[in-house]
Amino acid sequence: MQKEPMTPQGHQKLKEELDRLLKVDRPQNVQAIAEARAHGDLSENAEYHAAKERQSFIEGRIIELQSKIARAQVIDPSTINHSKVAFGATVKVMDIDTEEEKTYQLVGPDEADIKAGKLSIHSPMARSLIGKEPGDSVVVKAPSRTIEFEILEINFE
Repeated sequence: MQKEPMTPQGHQKLKEELDRLLKVDRPQNVQAIAEARAHGDLSENAEYHAAKERQSFIEGRIIELQSKIARAQVIDPSTINHSKVAFGATVKVMDIDTEEEKTYQLVGPDEADIKAGKLSIHSPMARSLIGKEPGDSVVVKAPSRTIEFEILEINFE
């Protein structure tokens, strides 16, 4: 079983979602199935079929979350003190062509959210940043163009 790196915040979010599914969503859905059954003929009961479909989704998500939590290798970025980019680093970069500055944190794949500035450690951008230091340039091949970034700053928070 291959371990997946994850920040403590990402691990906590998965545990909270699993807890909500087990303690809130699953019991509510069981109640919805029971109510739909009370309406009679199940073959033409849309509420019953919708509740059963929701039950299937909930059970699948519970299994998925349990697997992700079991495979998690929780790494606290604040305990890392590197001068090079590594997992958990918050990296400030500048697009050399446009001089636009952006900040990204390298996180596990389940935590990635580009709008929030969180890059999956497996993304092409993150892979090109790993092992680099402030002042280094990296080239990222994006679908629309090749982008060259300069690393301005690295933090492990």
